[in-house]
Amino acid sequence: MTDRQAIGDYLKKAIEGLAGTESELANRRFNNCANRCYHACFQAAIAALLAAGIQARSPGGRWRHEHFQAQFTGQLINRRRRYPSTLRRILGENMVLRQTADYDTDAIGEIQAYRALRRSHEFVEAVQRESGGSQ
Repeated sequence: MTDRQAIGDYLKKAIEGLAGTESELANRRFNNCANRCYHACFQAAIAALLAAGIQARSPGGRWRHEHFQAQFTGQLINRRRRYPSTLRRILGENMVLRQTADYDTDAIGEIQAYRALRRSHEFVEAVQRESGGSQ
């Protein structure tokens, strides 16, 4: 598979994930909405990294959650300035929300889920614009 194919595949997954988050929000499954928002941004960030020629460093070429955020922020926001610094906040906020949804006893509320969805749309759309993908 070429990088161009992988970029398209990851963008498709991110867009599909956003559609799933909208469904989860509409059905009041706020914890799952938060989880899927994070993963939509994760997949979009991988597409952005691949589009910039940055490859995964872990064995098997898989992107690790602790690695992709540092690479996206360090390389694509701070160093190359391909993306606005506001996207750094989106990755961090969605990660914290997902961890709460998945691992804590606290439940995600409707407003938190709605805001995560709005942030995720902003993130995925920025990656689509920059990578030239209109999946």
